[in-house]
Amino acid sequence: MNVMCILTDGFEELEAVGTIALLRRAGIRIDVYALDHTVATGRFDITIDKLADIKDVNTADYDMLFLPGGPHYQKLEADDRVLSILKEFMEQRKLVSAICAAPTILGRQGYLKDKKYTCFTSMNEDFGGTYVNQYVVSDGTIITGRSAAAVIDFAFAIIEKLEGSKKAEEVKASIYY
Repeated sequence: MNVMCILTDGFEELEAVGTIALLRRAGIRIDVYALDHTVATGRFDITIDKLADIKDVNTADYDMLFLPGGPHYQKLEADDRVLSILKEFMEQRKLVSAICAAPTILGRQGYLKDKKYTCFTSMNEDFGGTYVNQYVVSDGTIITGRSAAAVIDFAFAIIEKLEGSKKAEEVKASIYY
């Protein structure tokens, strides 16, 4: 299974790196794309380089889209390329995962209508679905996480969805979860 992640300056490091690391521990390929260059600096000044350029993406190569939270969500939401990729994943019924502030992008695009979801609690709006006050919510093809504190449970929900509960349990055991 292959996952596509999109970052730009202001991403939440814990949400991005924690999820990426756990998915890679599970043997899941996750490619990280940047919006305007091949470097992104998180909200706490940790820089990740050697990122792929979003202009080179072939979404057919991916089974899931992953959007970390952090202040960068506003830049992601304002970018037509990101919205086009999200729309493509949703229309093709591919998996989409978003944590913290990023589920609001899905909500404002109408993808949380009639869905159960979570997000950073203070950012919850009336997205037409049902907000659930827990770390991780999975509904159909969408997995949402509430906050940076939810990263481990969020990543394991993704692993279980992509590779099954046996693989998730193996990775949990490997980190003494």
